[in-house]
Amino acid sequence: MELQTAQARWEHHTQRPLLALAVVFAVAYAVPIVDGSAGHSLTAACTVIEWLVWGAFAADYLARLALADERKEFVRRHWLDLCAVVVPILQPLRLLRLVATLLLLGRRARMAEQIRLTTYVAGAVVGLLMFGSLAVLSVERDAPDGNIRTLGDALWWSFTTMTTVGYGDHAPTTGLGRMIAVGLMLSGIALLGVVTANIAAWFLARFEKDDVEERRQTEAIEALTEQVRALRAEVAELRGTPAERVEG
Repeated sequence: MELQTAQARWEHHTQRPLLALAVVFAVAYAVPIVDGSAGHSLTAACTVIEWLVWGAFAADYLARLALADERKEFVRRHWLDLCAVVVPILQPLRLLRLVATLLLLGRRARMAEQIRLTTYVAGAVVGLLMFGSLAVLSVERDAPDGNIRTLGDALWWSFTTMTTVGYGDHAPTTGLGRMIAVGLMLSGIALLGVVTANIAAWFLARFEKDDVEERRQTEAIEALTEQVRALRAEVAELRGTPAERVEG
């Protein structure tokens, strides 16, 4: 029980610092892509920052593992976190570090009770649009046959891809770019399903609340009617007249 309490304390105290580090990661990831003329030293510094932030998330996973009461159970329940920690080590690509850091941040954010579903979905939409645009721009800008050359093109493409509209005026031409497109399409469909389910659940809850209120009012009216009938019967009894005449 003490270890579980220590784990809960750790997660509570590291929630905001990890969110701040995620913002730092986003800036470090975006700067070399948006600024195509960034020098080698700036690009290298941003890469170091990305690795440091990813390392902080990996250390957070190891700390939670050390504080867990049942470590095998923790690994079994958080296998996706483990994959996000291990994959960038096996293949140090910037895109994999991006996916791993977003995945770890999302897993940690879902543990926080104060984060509502709507906030999470909105954050996921903004994050996917931003990082999807940056990711596709980084792999398509220098492609010989690519037509996604600017950040505006990338943002427009990400928006049309996530919403499954797909105008076709901009499209990835590289294999990695198409993999990003598939990820965005699947994510957009999943988020649309979550939003639709959330709206449907809200309407159902409202209808159920209205039904409960209507049933309560009906039961109250019936109870009052029974009381009135009982009172009329008592009055008729006191007057010595039949209850039917009193009701009439």
